[in-house]
Amino acid sequence: MNTDLPTAQRRPILELPSELISQIAAGEVVERPASVVRELLDNALDAGARQIAVRLLAGGVRLIAVEDDGAGIPREQLPMALKRHATSKIRSLSDLESVSTMGFRGEALAAINSIADCAISSRATGQSSAYLLDGRSGELKPVARSQGTTVEVKELFFSTPARRKFLKTDATELAHCIEAVRRQALGRPDVGFSVWAEGKLMEQWRCCEGPQALQQRLTDVLGSEFMEHSVLLNYRRESQAGSAAAAVAVWGQVGTPEAARARADQQFFYINGRFVRDKVLSHAARSAFEDVLHGQRQPVYALYLEIDPRRVDVNVHPTKIEVRFRDSREVHQAVRHAIEDALATPRLGQSPAAFANGVETSPMEEPGTPGSFRYASQSGMSFAPAQGHRVSDVGLLWNASPAATEPNQEAANSWPLGRALAQLQGVYILAENAQGLVVVDMHAAHERIVYERLKAQFSSHGGSSPHLSSQPLLIPATFAATETEVATAHAHAETLLALGLEITAFSAKTLAVRSVPSTLAQGDATELSRSVLAELAQRDASTVLQRAQDELLASMACHGAVRANRRLSLEEMNALLRQMEATDRADQCNHGRPTWRQISLRELDALFLRGR
Repeated sequence: MNTDLPTAQRRPILELPSELISQIAAGEVVERPASVVRELLDNALDAGARQIAVRLLAGGVRLIAVEDDGAGIPREQLPMALKRHATSKIRSLSDLESVSTMGFRGEALAAINSIADCAISSRATGQSSAYLLDGRSGELKPVARSQGTTVEVKELFFSTPARRKFLKTDATELAHCIEAVRRQALGRPDVGFSVWAEGKLMEQWRCCEGPQALQQRLTDVLGSEFMEHSVLLNYRRESQAGSAAAAVAVWGQVGTPEAARARADQQFFYINGRFVRDKVLSHAARSAFEDVLHGQRQPVYALYLEIDPRRVDVNVHPTKIEVRFRDSREVHQAVRHAIEDALATPRLGQSPAAFANGVETSPMEEPGTPGSFRYASQSGMSFAPAQGHRVSDVGLLWNASPAATEPNQEAANSWPLGRALAQLQGVYILAENAQGLVVVDMHAAHERIVYERLKAQFSSHGGSSPHLSSQPLLIPATFAATETEVATAHAHAETLLALGLEITAFSAKTLAVRSVPSTLAQGDATELSRSVLAELAQRDASTVLQRAQDELLASMACHGAVRANRRLSLEEMNALLRQMEATDRADQCNHGRPTWRQISLRELDALFLRGR
């Protein structure tokens, strides 16, 4: 369609009036009352406030008042506060490239004043009295006030009534305003916040101090349930040059897989104290949960990233909620590794109740005996593999000693997963520990153990050609193959070898498996080969090895793990429990489902009405 206008109808190029420019700026900065709250909170924090109160009427449409006890604005500078591009935050381009304050553009107050009735009262440090600036008339007069600043915004969008039609109900707008304060409160535990609506106190988060300030604020804002189902994260990634300025630090709390939610409504990320939404960060967090999160569940976390301000651009969007990193790959890796490390240690090994006796088990590789482990504890007890007690299972060989199979009660209580009692329906292992009863899904648990072993073996042969060690079969396993399977085996021969599988054509419609991964030597070679060939057929060969540690190795581990209805002896059950305690991410299987559950004595007593 031709959109050209006749020459007579073309409009001349003219400079926009300042009033229209302000309206455009307001459209970018002020979307709803919560946008005003966020901008005013930024200014209060930049002023060094330790206490901030937010007062709202009609969800912020009739009134938004933000009161702080910060440094205040001197009388002579108050008129400048409402002018466009007037700010105390930056002075030059170099300042803009290394912003360390929450606000910096000098547009917010001018934009808000153009669409609402604004007033600023402030008393600066060392000033004898406070002064009130009327945003409409520009009148300046003395008022009574302690040190700090109060910004009142009345009748939002009064000059643009059409924009009010896009606002939601007062209750919805109020919820957005409270969420804006909530985000700031999580980012600054050293500052106290309160939110008042229609004269009633809606939320209050008191100032937190000391080494546990962040944990206390997270508890106050997100609740004790979040803290109970999350783990502490503290990670620092140095640059290759080792410069402290180039380091990336990540800390905070990340929820366990069981705490995941259907919606991504509890994901908070802060960069140098600023709440942001960034695709690099969210992808890094999600990828760290790949091995442990079930289905489409969303992880929960409150994470804080510290980086040199010169290495992150916050001048990307008027709302300042988006950022751009100079080296996004480095930041992505730092966040992903930080979360992976925090989730790696099973919670069964972190529970204070599990170590009520001060005993912590840890695996130590026995020199010269691959695949065997000795369990040593801080109390001096050790459970060494005994000759003649090698237990062969599908896909995994482990060692167990008679002492580990039939420990005394004191020793059993020192183990987080306790000692095995019985097997239920060929699916679950029942064990007793100091807290009560432990129920273990044996296939899911064994699947995780095999998977972590495969990953470790694959990574240990890193370099330019990572691979799994293989074991030749004395008699090749042959199976009737489809045309797709034959073609895939031929096209991906090198990839299969890297995965420890040698599969060759035995005839036009038959494949022969000549070697399998050493870790899965006891498994079904035919089923394993079919599974891997099916995975390979669905993806590009150029990316398959990059994903081998998740989809492919997980699939191999699933086929190599002990199956349901396989009867295990007590010796085998105990050996599996000890392996779980020594395996990273053992709380979930490769598909994100839980591998064990604790039923406390109190819960058991309640079932039988004991103590009533």
